[in-house]
Amino acid sequence: MKKIAFLLSFLISLGLQSQEIAMADEMRANGKIYVVVAVLTAILLGLIIYLITIDRKLSRMEKEIDKK
Repeated sequence: MKKIAFLLSFLISLGLQSQEIAMADEMRANGKIYVVVAVLTAILLGLIIYLITIDRKLSRMEKEIDKK
């Protein structure tokens, strides 16, 4: 499992290095980078909230099973 994670991180880093930095500079100059950051933040917060609610529901179900 660790080998797969290492390979994926290596491939992702290669892909990120091959992109042009000028694109990021242009997005920053136009103010679009803030939209990208806002969307990524919203997605991350949504995933975190979803995982917390699933954990709470699972904990409730485990307590119900233990009572029986």
